[in-house]
This record gives sequence, structure tokens and C-alpha cells, in this order.
Amino acid sequence: MSREPEADTPGEAVLPGALPEALRAELVAFRRDMHMHPELGNQEFRTTAAIKARLERAGLQPRVLAIGTGLICDIGEPDPAHPMLALRADIDGLPIPDTKTECAYRSTVPDRAHACGHDVHTTVVLGAGLVLAQLHEKGLLKRAVRLIFQPAEEVLPGGAPDVIECGALEGVGRIVGVHCDPKVDAGRIGLRHGPITSACDRLEVALDGPGGHTARPHLTTDLVTAAARVAIDVPALVARRVDARSGLAVTWGRIESGHACNVIPQHAELSGTVRCLDLASWRAAPDLVHAAIDEIANLYRAKSEINYVRGVPPVVNDPDTTDLLRDAMAARRGVQSVEDTEQSLGGEDFSWYLEHVPGAMARLGVRTPGERTVRDLHQGDFDADESAITVGVELFTAAALLDAGV
Repeated sequence: MSREPEADTPGEAVLPGALPEALRAELVAFRRDMHMHPELGNQEFRTTAAIKARLERAGLQPRVLAIGTGLICDIGEPDPAHPMLALRADIDGLPIPDTKTECAYRSTVPDRAHACGHDVHTTVVLGAGLVLAQLHEKGLLKRAVRLIFQPAEEVLPGGAPDVIECGALEGVGRIVGVHCDPKVDAGRIGLRHGPITSACDRLEVALDGPGGHTARPHLTTDLVTAAARVAIDVPALVARRVDARSGLAVTWGRIESGHACNVIPQHAELSGTVRCLDLASWRAAPDLVHAAIDEIANLYRAKSEINYVRGVPPVVNDPDTTDLLRDAMAARRGVQSVEDTEQSLGGEDFSWYLEHVPGAMARLGVRTPGERTVRDLHQGDFDADESAITVGVELFTAAALLDAGV
């Protein structure tokens, strides 16, 4: 049940006003340095070292994960009788070029960019950790909190399973995270009970058959036509074999075949994604997709080879943890700073944590208020209003205090 924040809410009482200006400036500088040096999944050695060094300067004892990148850090002594709240950030970048032309902190690494806001997520959890460490030293944090800096979120099926395997959820009662949302103004967050992202899998299809001359298609397996029919008909077939409310969608991103206008090729390839809104449909999707592809391929006498790569299930927000975030944000910024958000068709490996413990993800507004242009995620010109860092730190700090019953 959601708690109504009082005038003397724990977040306000223990952390009055804004963050100190020196800390705000430091966090912005940390984010910009990370933005300039993006690293791909499981290669985040510089990023891991920078986070570790700053936490150690704060007197904490971060532990680099056995997989080589990423780390966890406890603030306070874990107590089996009182499971911890975990704050999770993802630390990897994307394999795309940074196309911002007038930006002093644009990426210095060719074809690499923090175009999904992971630098903001990381800085938010780092900042919350620094504030909570100070509160712990003053005896104001009654329950331990765990910071999780996770590698490889962008690499299916995500780095979360490896982090869980390393024991990151041992002693954790629930977990929270944020994801940048360029459609929400900085200073606000979006929340939703239940599913907030979709499942996302990767699909690769190879079609083969005897080719030939375009003058005699009846003597060949017309792979270009076969590939075109797979591209058009499979999404429609799959969509008609599940409840329409599941939102199961096959979407192609690549189709390739042939080299000459008068030669029917012997090989064709398609690749794309499979997304859906609920767990039941996600679990049924591989069999449905395989059957639909085989059905169309057989119709055109093409041999099909299917590589269906499991990605991530939907992020399904726990209602109680969602209310914790709502109350924390209301305590720091007022009830008007929280808005309802829709379920996205994007995938997020935060969902793997929720297979083990309850938790919730909030959408962190990063659009400058009044700006009309939406710099979308996974685009080379993506950037964030850096005031969102302070908002995220306040959100997580207040959530930790409310969770501890301070």
C-alpha cells in the first residue's frame, strides 16, 4: 500500500534541500568523463576502475565481480534479518558513433557512444552511494544498501544473469533501477505497476535452395520471393496465433540476398527481433515463430535454418516497490513530479533480477523542460539534461531511507 508522505518524511528530515553544489559538480564531471570513454559490454575495465576508486575514496569496500568488470558495494553491514535494498546501474555503452557536433564531452572512442544513458544511470547510483555512505557514518542509515554496477546490459541476454551468478542478490530483499526517458522532463519520473518493458529476443533466419536464371524461376527455389514472403507473412501469422493483448511482434531489421539482377541466388538471410508484452507469450514465442517460418519456407520449397536467441523477459514492476519509489520521489520533489508511464516495447535485462527478488524500475526524465526535440535512445546524438543526475540521487537516497524505516 502506498504511503502518504508527511511534512517530516524521512527523506526530507535526513537529507534536506538540494545536494551540495560540490557533489553535484563532481557527479556531472564523472558522467562526462564516462560519456567520453564508452566501453562495450564485458569490456568496461576503465569504467569499473573509476567507480571502484571513487567508492574507495569514500571509505567503502567495493568488490569487482569475478567476470572481470562490474562491481558491487555494500553500505553498512548486511543483516540476514533485514534484507537489503539494492540500487542497480548498467555501465556499458553502445557500438554506434557519437554524432553530437557541438559537445565538449562527446565520445573520444570511434564508433562507441553512451547513447542509452548508462552513464547517467551509473552516476546516479554512485552519487546515491556517496550520500548514503555519509549518512551511514552519522548513524542515520538503519539498514544496509547494496550498489550493483552491472556490465553488458546491451548484450543479449544481458549481463544481469552473470551478476546474479556472482552472488549480487544474496541478502537482497528488493531492487530498484532507473532508465533514462527522453520523453519525460528532467525533474520528473515515470512509474507503472506491472510490466514496464517488453520481452526482447533476437531472430536470425537463413534460407537455402537451388538458384538459377531469372528467366526460369520455375526451375529454381526462388529465394528472393521466399525471403520476401517470410518477411511479410511470418509477423502476421505469429500475431494471429496469440492473444492480441500480448503484443507479440516480429520485426525485421535486415534482409539480404543475391548479387546480380538476373541471377536467382542460392542463399538469403533475415534478422530481426521478437518482442512481446507478457511472460506467457514470451515463453510460447520460440515454437510459434519456428512453426511460422517453416510453414512459409516449405511453401516456396526453401530450406530454413533458424537461430532463435533468447533475450530478456519483460520487466514487471512489483507494486509495493513501485510505491516505494513513488513515495520517495514525492518526499523529495512533490507528488506532481511523478507521472504514470506506458509499457515500452524496449527490452531491459533488469528483468532477470525480478525473477529472484521483487523490484521496480522508474523512467528518469532527461529532457530539458521546454525542449521540443526528443533525442531518442540508441541514436548518436542522444544526450541528457544533467540535472536529472541530482533527481536520481535524491530518488534513490530517499527510497533507501524509506525502505529502512528511518
